[in-house]
Amino acid sequence: MSHALTLLGVSHISLIQFTGLRARAAPPERSRRKGTALLERIVPAGVVTSEAFDDSHDIVLFPEEAELVSRSVEKRQREFATARWCARQALAGLGLPASPILPGKHGAPQWPDGVVGAITHCAGYRGVALARTPDVAMLGLDAEPNGPLPDGVLDAIALPAERVWVGELLAAEPKVRWDRLLFSMKESVYKAWYPATGVRLEFEDALITVDSAASTFAAKILVPGRVRDVLEGRWLAEDGLVVTAITVPR
Repeated sequence: MSHALTLLGVSHISLIQFTGLRARAAPPERSRRKGTALLERIVPAGVVTSEAFDDSHDIVLFPEEAELVSRSVEKRQREFATARWCARQALAGLGLPASPILPGKHGAPQWPDGVVGAITHCAGYRGVALARTPDVAMLGLDAEPNGPLPDGVLDAIALPAERVWVGELLAAEPKVRWDRLLFSMKESVYKAWYPATGVRLEFEDALITVDSAASTFAAKILVPGRVRDVLEGRWLAEDGLVVTAITVPR
C-alpha cells in the first residue's frame, strides 16, 4: 500500500500536505504551558530535551541553515529557527557547541558525530531530544495537536488491530484523541528507525499496541531483516497536545 509518511519533517508523499493535517488544527493555548516540560517526562535519564511553545526566541542561523529557508514563507522560517534554537539548547545540555543542523538523505537531521536525536514541531510547539550514541541507539519523537484526524486518515495509517483499540479507547476515554496519538506513535517509530537502519518504513510496517494506564506503547516492526522485533515508547496527552517518544538504549 502506498501512502504518506512524514519523516523528520520531510515526507516522500506528505500526509500533512495531502490532508492539511497540521494546518487544520488550531494552535493550542500557550499561556498555560510556558515553562512546562513535556518531553523530559517521557524520555529516560541521559536524554537531553529542549522545547518551545512559540517562536519568540532570538537566534542567528548559521549561513547553511539560513539558505535552506531563504525562500520559505515567514511562518516556516520562524518555525525552522525555533527548532534550531531548541537543537542548540539540547546540544549545550550535552556539553557540545552549536553547529548547523542540516537535513540529510530523506530529510533526517544530521547531528554531530556521537549524537542521536530527533526534532518535532506542530502548531504551538517545537521540541528536540538528543543523546550520546554510546548510551542510546535509537531516538524518535513526535508532537501533534490533540484533535481528531481528518476523515479517511485513520484508515490510511492504521492496521485492523489498531483500529479496534483506537475505537475502544475513543469511546472509553474521549479526552485523548487516540487516532491522532496512533499517528504520533508511528511518526516516533519512523523517526527512530530510519537514522539507525537506513530503511524507510510505511505505516503498515509497524503494529502499535498501547497501555493507556501506564502511558506506554510498543511497536512491532513488520519488515524483513529488522534489527529489533519491538520498540518501546512513552506518550503524554496534555494541554492540547499529544507527545510521543521512542528511546532504545544501546
